[in-house]
Amino acid sequence: MTTESGAPALPMAGRREWIALAVLCFPTLLTTVDVSVLILALPRIAADLDMGVNAQLWSADIYGFMLAGFIVLMGTLGDRIGHKKVLLTGAAVFIVASAVAAYAGSTWVLLGARGLLGIAAATVMPSVLALISRMFPNPAQMGVAMGVWGTSIMLGVILGPVVGGLLLGWFWWGSIFLIGIPVMLLLLVLGPKLLPETANPEAGRLDVVSALISLAALLPFVYGLKEVARAGWAATPVALMVIGVAFAVLFVQRQRTLAVPMVDLGLFRIPAVGSTILLGLGFGFIMGGIGLVTTLYMQLVEGMTPVRVAVWMLIPSFAMIIGGNVGPLLARKIKPGWVLSGGLVIASVGTLIMTRVSLAGGLTTLIIGLVVMYLGASPVGTLANAVMMTNTPPEKAGAAGSLSSTGGELGVALGVALLGSAASAVYGNSITLPDGLPPEVAAPAGESIAAASAIAGTLPGPVGGQLLDAAQDAFTSALHGVTFLTTLVFLVLAAMLAIGLRRVQPLTGPPGMPHGDMPPAAEEPATPAPVRDPV
Repeated sequence: MTTESGAPALPMAGRREWIALAVLCFPTLLTTVDVSVLILALPRIAADLDMGVNAQLWSADIYGFMLAGFIVLMGTLGDRIGHKKVLLTGAAVFIVASAVAAYAGSTWVLLGARGLLGIAAATVMPSVLALISRMFPNPAQMGVAMGVWGTSIMLGVILGPVVGGLLLGWFWWGSIFLIGIPVMLLLLVLGPKLLPETANPEAGRLDVVSALISLAALLPFVYGLKEVARAGWAATPVALMVIGVAFAVLFVQRQRTLAVPMVDLGLFRIPAVGSTILLGLGFGFIMGGIGLVTTLYMQLVEGMTPVRVAVWMLIPSFAMIIGGNVGPLLARKIKPGWVLSGGLVIASVGTLIMTRVSLAGGLTTLIIGLVVMYLGASPVGTLANAVMMTNTPPEKAGAAGSLSSTGGELGVALGVALLGSAASAVYGNSITLPDGLPPEVAAPAGESIAAASAIAGTLPGPVGGQLLDAAQDAFTSALHGVTFLTTLVFLVLAAMLAIGLRRVQPLTGPPGMPHGDMPPAAEEPATPAPVRDPV
């Protein structure tokens, strides 16, 4: 079967492929939910497992670090042995790790289970993208399929706080991990029958060494930076940061010398691709940090239950849906760089509004700021990937997709870690502990608002109320500090996009056609050839 021009006609997907797409959307949604769902449960987990502030931050961000560290490796492994095998193996590991995390009796067990969950989740994104590209070779159907899949990511961002709040309102904190078990069981049951094999015998070799080097660069650096934020400059954290930088340099050098690198650094030389990958990293950084401090503020300063937090967060979530759909429509008439840059400037106004949150009537100000921020920043999730893929050479589309996913996940983890540490530092420097506070509780109360809130309820007389007031006032200052920092990051990203995407034209061409300054490759004269009917 051929087209009128004589080119081979691409096969159309049938009912089986669309059912398979629906099955693939569920684990995608789940991995997005798992990034944010723990944040709501942190106060309860900290009290139950007697966690310090550093352990709380690690329990939240170790998932994202392991996911970001292994996602490209899992994509390469899928190219070699088949993405279907990798995805189903990851689903089985995810089930086991979820059960361990749900019933963890110590901080170390929870951290280990969360790390294993991150590795298992790293199998999802590259495998799903590869499987969708195999199941929907027709460009028109591919566009619809990617839109449906992208909606599942957006729903995960929205449903994370909602599902977490509802579960915490009815069950114990471990229930937030059990939600992944039925989803992955569904994948294990239906996946073998519905999903195609995608093994590529000519794929590059599996570079485990590069993955380990990337983790050796990331984890010591972040841990050292956290310690500096918590306790000030000291020899040990500085040494760890230096070690992390050294491994990062080694990682870059290794990628330059490998014939088939784990990370194709050449993609960053394409302005539109490099800019959107860095945008994903910066945007994830902001969303991870803002998600942490705002949910803690709503629970520990405003005294809201997780269910009420979930309900209130629906308001900015609707703004995100509106902005996420309007952005691509505007990009058909206006340069995408201007749409994205303008949206980030609007988002910076939202975070600037949040710097005005006060103890009196702070919730209204906070929600208004979140609505403005979500409205302005939401086109990033839908428009940035379209810009990147239309400006990426077809033979490097998979590598670009993996880098984009890695940047976003790494950004969320870094935002939780670094902005969470910044919030802790501001809190510790701002709190004024009341006179008469027993020395044995003064140190933990001065480190985190979660500890201060728990301690305040056990103190007799007016001391408990004074401690709670001081902690809430200090954490409000911490919220101001974090939102001011994110305002600056938003403006820097807006300027970067205005420069990096200045040559990218409105997205009006057909799928796969470059829209920037990258000229399309010259076409060879096509020799009509019969194509076997896929049925």
